[in-house]
Amino acid sequence: MKPPHHHAPLMIDIAGKQLQAVDKQRLRHPLVGGLILFGRNWENRAQLTQLCASIKRLRPDLLIAVDHEGGRVQRFRSDGFVHLPPMRVLGDMFVAAPRAGRQAGPLAATRTALACGHVMGAQLRACGVDMSFAPVLDLDYGASSVIGNRAFSDDARVVSLLAQSLMQGMAQTGLAHCAKHFPGHGYARADSHLAVPLDKRSLRNILATDAAPYATLDLVLQAVMPAHVVYPKVDSLPAGFSAIWLQKVLRQDLGFCGAIFSDDLSMAGARQVQGREISATQAVLAALQAGCDMALLCNQSLVGKPGDSPLDTVLAELSLLQSTGLFQPDSGSIARRLALLPEGPSLAWTGMLRMVPYQRALAALP
Repeated sequence: MKPPHHHAPLMIDIAGKQLQAVDKQRLRHPLVGGLILFGRNWENRAQLTQLCASIKRLRPDLLIAVDHEGGRVQRFRSDGFVHLPPMRVLGDMFVAAPRAGRQAGPLAATRTALACGHVMGAQLRACGVDMSFAPVLDLDYGASSVIGNRAFSDDARVVSLLAQSLMQGMAQTGLAHCAKHFPGHGYARADSHLAVPLDKRSLRNILATDAAPYATLDLVLQAVMPAHVVYPKVDSLPAGFSAIWLQKVLRQDLGFCGAIFSDDLSMAGARQVQGREISATQAVLAALQAGCDMALLCNQSLVGKPGDSPLDTVLAELSLLQSTGLFQPDSGSIARRLALLPEGPSLAWTGMLRMVPYQRALAALP
């Protein structure tokens, strides 16, 4: 597929279970490059498959993504979708002593992680989803309520090994991944959905601990999402708005060459920068100028009237900035987004169920 001649850096959402006229209008906009799905967009497998197919008919290059980690962050849980365990279950299995009748130890845990990734990927791809915002690479220090058992472990080595296995399972099915939240959200106490978390540790400390999985997995990571956290000893800006974190540390020092997705820019933590409140358009622009390839605006389709919501305001304002030269297209970002699209069609659900690798992965789940 030839890259479009425009930069399409926005990932947006829709309000319902089918595409409405306003959704089609927004998804056709040349600045929109992706759609993130939520629980409200789910009724059953047939409906989800039809929705994804209608999106691809509208724009084959649109990237369809979902937060589908397992545990408490999993959008689809019924009509055949397996409820995957929290990733902490795998971390606990990794360090557990073998005992009769239970899976335990590093080998059992890494195999189970691979099985989780395979089942996740096979089921999502069978319905037409392209990418999951997983795995979580954060370390859990017991401080962050928003991370908690979403993290594999408090040990970067365990996180790296289990995440690698999970991503391998996803890759077997053609599902793209996005690791989060760079350089680490687990040490900061505040929830970035509600406030701006602070992590006052040094760069050396963070690189040796929380960011270590990103350095370890640099050869396999397809995409990364930065944290809405301020690390004042490195930069006064949150990581997702910081060229120091994204361009110098992540790209230059750690050698990451995949796509960078902002976290949700409608979150409170993304709208307070250096003590002042910024608009949604300013947040998008700040993320892109810092080095993000894609900027997420979630749940904004639910606000305002059709054609007059925050999404429409951002699209209009960003288009104006682009036309006046204040926002420049990025060919590298276009290529990195398109690289996340699956290379071919996936198996239908019934075909997937008959595949021996899927059956074995399903049997290996805890």
